[in-house]
Order: sequence, then structure tokens, then C-alpha cells
Amino acid sequence: MTPLLLAALVFAGAAVVTVLGSIRLAGLGDVLADRTGWGEAIFGAVFFGVFTSLSGIVMTAVSAAGDNAELAYSNAIGGVAAQTFAIAVADLFYRGSNLEHAAASLPNMLFGCLLMALLALTLMGSFVPEVLLGPVHPATLVIVAVYGAGLVLMRRSAARPMWRAVRTEQTREDATEEQTAPGRRLRGLWAEFAAIGAVVGAGGAVIAWAADQIVTETALSEGFVGAVLMGVVNALPETVTAIAAVRRKALTLAIAAILGGNTLDVLNVAIGDLFYAGGSIYHAATPDSLFLTVASMLMTVIVLAGLLVRQNRGPARVGFEGVGLVLAYGTTVLILAF
Repeated sequence: MTPLLLAALVFAGAAVVTVLGSIRLAGLGDVLADRTGWGEAIFGAVFFGVFTSLSGIVMTAVSAAGDNAELAYSNAIGGVAAQTFAIAVADLFYRGSNLEHAAASLPNMLFGCLLMALLALTLMGSFVPEVLLGPVHPATLVIVAVYGAGLVLMRRSAARPMWRAVRTEQTREDATEEQTAPGRRLRGLWAEFAAIGAVVGAGGAVIAWAADQIVTETALSEGFVGAVLMGVVNALPETVTAIAAVRRKALTLAIAAILGGNTLDVLNVAIGDLFYAGGSIYHAATPDSLFLTVASMLMTVIVLAGLLVRQNRGPARVGFEGVGLVLAYGTTVLILAF
């Protein structure tokens, strides 16, 4: 067996494990959101984001520690682009109306705004002087601080909302079910959720090794492998989670899992900066990676526009934002490939 074939098989196997684990996480997450009283938006964006992003976090850390800064950066930001595209995919599985119409909420809007801020700060980090504060660039500290402040702001806004989506016949609000897994204790649900999340995260290290081998054995660039191949696998947990949530009618959870996972993927760049010993990861980013960052910002704006406009029906039954996401992501992949 050639090294390339072995790497491809390992890559595919780890991706399958990620998908299967994510399907179970979706069911457990919907139950835990109700049982804890935290709601689908906050639970999906924070806890789902952490556990479904574990594989991407490990991929970025392993790549950065192995001195593959471009692979680490492009994997993190590539995951944002691929996961945002997954909203259009999830929309295809919801036939009630346009997904963004039905799932529009203040928390989802705020997570979209936080994501835009983090992406902008990541991009700005590449253009400021390359200085280090200890092991990291100052942009890393700012990104972490802004993420924490954003979570605090969202909790306060949820307690006293000053903006609400207009309720329509197609709106599906986050409603707590009275009987969710009545035969199981909360501790057992948390234990299973954590165990499956750990398995998904462990797959990230395997995928990072396989991706490095693919770069070595082929003419593909680190930027393309990180942004497209690793980025797509990085996005698989959130994609499968979103589709499973849509099928369970947990629409707010579907959007929140992706937007929340995306904010954590931007934090992956900060994690990569911590593990990268060659200096600032922001300044190691190539023009391809910077282009990918801007593309991710564009796709996030499209999603926010969809949540604001709330088109009930549109082309291919997915709305204008679904078509926009397909065009934006498809164009981005083609430009990176050629």
C-alpha cells in the first residue's frame, strides 16, 4: 500500500467516525438543551460548538506544532467557510419554509455579529507588526477577550431582549419539551455527550496526520488541503448536527450549532498561534488564506442578511441566501484550486 493511499484511507475513516459521532451528538444536544433550561441557541452555539469543533481544534494544534502554520490557519478558517455553506445544505432538509425565516432569533443574530468581529480581528492580525507577547501575538489575546465579552453580552441580551423576530406561521421558536429522555439521568446524558465528543476530537489528530501526508505525497498546496479537504472534514460535525437538528425540528439549534462552531473555529487560529513556535501564525498566512478569511466574512454577511430579510420561499426552496452561499463557496473553492 502506497503512503498516499494509506493517508487517504485514514482520512476517510476518521471522517466517517466524525459523522457518526455527530449524529448522536445532535440528539443528545437537543435533550440537554431542554433538560438544562439553557435553550437551543446558547447550548448549540457554546456546548455543541465546543464538542463538534474538537476535531478541528486538534487538527489546528497538531498542524501548528508540526510547523505547518499555513495548514493550521487554512484549516481553521476553511472550517468556517465550509460550515457556513452547510446552512444551505441543512435548508434543503427543511420543507416547512426557508430555514433562516423559521429560525431567526436574537441569539443567532448576535452570534453572527460576533463571528464577523472575530474574523475581522483575525484578518487585522496579519497586517499589524509581528510582535509577540510571550508565546502569542497580541491579536490572539484580543480575539479571546472579544469572544468572552460577546458571550457575556448575549447572556445579558437574552435576559432583556430589545429586538425580536416577527412571529409568523412558519416561525418555530425554541420550546422546551416536558418529557425528554425521561428514563435517563442528567449526569448520564452529560457523560455520553462528553465521551462522544472526545472520540470526535481524537479523530482530529488522525486527520491532521493524514492531511500532512497528502500534502507531502501530492502537488496540492497546504492552503488548498487545509481550506478544502481539512476544512470540509472540520465542518462535517456541524453539518451533520445541523441536518439532524432540522429533521428533529430543532431549527434554532441547527443555525446556532453552525454559527457557534464558526466562532470557535476562529478561536482555533488563536490556538494555532499558541502552538506555533515559528512566530506569529497570522503573519505566516499566505494570500490564499487571507482571501479565504474575506470569503468567510462574505458568507457570514449573507447568512445575517437571510436572518434579517427572512424570505419565506426562494429559488430551489432555500431562499436567496442559500443560493448566495452556494455561489460564494463554490467560487472560493475554484479560485483556491487554480
